[in-house]
Amino acid sequence: MNVQATTRYARMSPGKVRDVARQIQGMPAEEALQLLRFIPRKSARIISKTLASAIANAENNHNLSSAGLVVLSATVNQGPAIKRFRPAARGSAHPILRSMSHVKVVLAAK
Repeated sequence: MNVQATTRYARMSPGKVRDVARQIQGMPAEEALQLLRFIPRKSARIISKTLASAIANAENNHNLSSAGLVVLSATVNQGPAIKRFRPAARGSAHPILRSMSHVKVVLAAK
């Protein structure tokens, strides 16, 4: 049985979040949660919240024990970009794209 949780529109670029998401794939869920607490990056907090939500979904909705869960996959997809402009020389403007991410964590019972 697979259980999932999704965080959408997280204000961080997908590349930064993917670096941390790769580290927890295939790990036991409790161990992955402990690892994420000690990674000093904003993306670790985003993934940690999503993983905690997936564990809560497994316990409350499917009556699974958190000790028997494994991170099957942690995927990060591109979300929409917020478009801004920065003033530049001679009255021109340079575009700034502030990207967002969609984080999806899938857990499986051992």
